[in-house]
Amino acid sequence: MADKFDVIVIGAGPGGYVAAIRAAQLGLKTACVEKWVNKEGKVVHGGTCLNVGCIPSKALLETSHKYVEARDEFAELGIKADGVEIDVAKMIERKAQIVKNLTGGISGLFKANGVTALEGTGKVLPNKQVEVTDHDGGKATYEAENIVIASGSVPVEIPPTPLTEGLIVDSTGALEFDEAPKRLGVIGAGVIGLELGSVWSRCGSEVTVLEAVDSFLPMVDAAVAKEAQKLLKKQGLDIKLGARVTGSDIKDSEVVVKYTDANGEQEQTFDKIIVAVGRRPYTQSLLDSDVGINLDERGFIHVDDQCATSVPGVYAIGDVVRGPMLAHKASEEGVMVADIIAGHKAEMNYDAIPSIIYTFPEVAWVGKTEQQAKSEGIEVKTGSFPFAASGRAMANNATEGLAKIIADAETDRVLGVHIIGQHAGELIAQGVTALEFGASAEDLALICTAHPTLSEAVHEAALAVDGHAIHIANRKKRK
Repeated sequence: MADKFDVIVIGAGPGGYVAAIRAAQLGLKTACVEKWVNKEGKVVHGGTCLNVGCIPSKALLETSHKYVEARDEFAELGIKADGVEIDVAKMIERKAQIVKNLTGGISGLFKANGVTALEGTGKVLPNKQVEVTDHDGGKATYEAENIVIASGSVPVEIPPTPLTEGLIVDSTGALEFDEAPKRLGVIGAGVIGLELGSVWSRCGSEVTVLEAVDSFLPMVDAAVAKEAQKLLKKQGLDIKLGARVTGSDIKDSEVVVKYTDANGEQEQTFDKIIVAVGRRPYTQSLLDSDVGINLDERGFIHVDDQCATSVPGVYAIGDVVRGPMLAHKASEEGVMVADIIAGHKAEMNYDAIPSIIYTFPEVAWVGKTEQQAKSEGIEVKTGSFPFAASGRAMANNATEGLAKIIADAETDRVLGVHIIGQHAGELIAQGVTALEFGASAEDLALICTAHPTLSEAVHEAALAVDGHAIHIANRKKRK
């Protein structure tokens, strides 16, 4: 038997590495197991998010947006920049360097906080033991007072379009194109599909998005989703709703995709396909059959509100458990679990987790949509403010979008905040804070917001809830 730890965390993604660092900071002897190997054959930390997810995709989104901005909008600002071109290889190289810096940073944080990094694949055994198999097949067994499972998720593959190197790829492969494909098909109009489709559309690809569902972004407030669909279409994304992919054929280095829609059977030819239909929890070879940890019908580990599994002393967090598959959700669960293990009281408010789509403009939301609230029998009142009426948005040459607030008609309590606009991902923090502290729309309306800022749009939306907006004409009469 090797060393015994107070806490062993399996997985060093945004849930696992945060849980490990927090546990070590609280004085617990902590180890973190990670199997991810980079192109150089070195084990790296950060999981999907840092290596092939959140961070690299945002690097590509930022570069491609700046390119389009320079190409199409600088002249309007009085900046002469003729002949602007994008160097895709350089864009990919910069993305890789950012990933390298951040993954190396986590390794440094492990050392600084005294976390033992274990390299290999972790498996939970009975009696709170963890078997680690290194990349040469060697095995070592460790004992822990507590185990935190943070094994994350992997992209879902679908039978009609089996992954084929260089032609049909998942989200990971879509981050490595060496040039923009002329005709790009994206299967799935969710967060990942829209972000990756936006990147390559900006770089010159003709992008068609095939979405099986008939509605666009059903998890977003209808007014915001409608605006997002309009703007993305304007940017060149051909989004086909109700398009269910049924098969594919590879012919002469092209992919012929077959799908059905309201008009019957269709087919379209692409140079590359990105499959972005969602992710599934990663539990492969993770649990010994005698451990006794329960999985639901979709493969998620069953946990309670504080991420405890059915086995005492074993917790699970992040994408491998219920709730949105978001890095920040995983991180906060990691903090909560570490605090609980250390004997502190901790809980997490799952009603105040923000979501963001990093297209341009960004789409961000927290809490209920107007449609969801009404379906639950809640009488609501809403207020909206367009960025077209924002002085700062005009100065930024980014007037597309709006901010919307949904409040309980009886209590005035904020139920949801939905934003589409420049830096919506930053602005949504106001909504998260409002929900976390049980704020009313009046509370937001009474806050003195700096001028000129984009955050004034949220302030004005709060004023508009009761027909008191200053910088737009109110539909309601002032009471």
